[in-house]
Amino acid sequence: MGDGPLDISVTVLIPTRNEEEAIQETIRSVPNNGWCKELDFLIIDADSRDRTRELAEAEGAKVHIERRRGYGRAYKTGFPMAKGEVIVTMDADCTYPGEEVPALVRKLVEDDLDWITCDRLSLAEEGSMSGLHGFGNWVLSTTAKVLFWYGVNDSQSGMWVFRKSIFNDKRLRPRHDGMPLSQEFKIRARRYLDRGRTAEVSVPYRKRVGQAEINTWGDGLLNLRFLFTHRLGLTKQITDWGPEE
Repeated sequence: MGDGPLDISVTVLIPTRNEEEAIQETIRSVPNNGWCKELDFLIIDADSRDRTRELAEAEGAKVHIERRRGYGRAYKTGFPMAKGEVIVTMDADCTYPGEEVPALVRKLVEDDLDWITCDRLSLAEEGSMSGLHGFGNWVLSTTAKVLFWYGVNDSQSGMWVFRKSIFNDKRLRPRHDGMPLSQEFKIRARRYLDRGRTAEVSVPYRKRVGQAEINTWGDGLLNLRFLFTHRLGLTKQITDWGPEE
């Protein structure tokens, strides 16, 4: 790979809800030393009750408040708002390796890819997942492989790197407002994009900073049910794409 700055603009898109303990460190973990033409941070905040928004703005991020609840809803609001030609997604809890963002974007550009998803499971650091979460990820990822044969090892990863232009094809736009959006996006990308222009890249995964908002059993069962209903063509949750008017 080359060493010079990339002639491309990048938006790092991060959904948040009460992440004051880690949001600044998450933003700072992404190098901002001129490796691309323009780098900006877009925070879609689910009406946090702590100092998340204030701390993110102090780091130069743009913050948009999204009162409609849901992990998927945050991304469906943020995707069309992103200014960059390339969008990178991360959680706001320091679990994903922000330092890998320049290399991932460079791979996307220099390998002429449209979409990359990151595999957490192969390089997960000790203590980054409880035994229950690890087992749940294995169940969901294995089920997704069997049902869709789409060649993705980690169906639940929330770190993606992709060209915003893929959404010109409306079939690539995920529909679910909740946690299943993560696996839905992967299914759609593998189905509707040229396989030669997509990739899965293994990255480190680290122990969370701050209190988790996830409902282990509720979200896990919702994700599992979605895989079967989507496979049967019964996905009905189609809500607005973009910020609320």
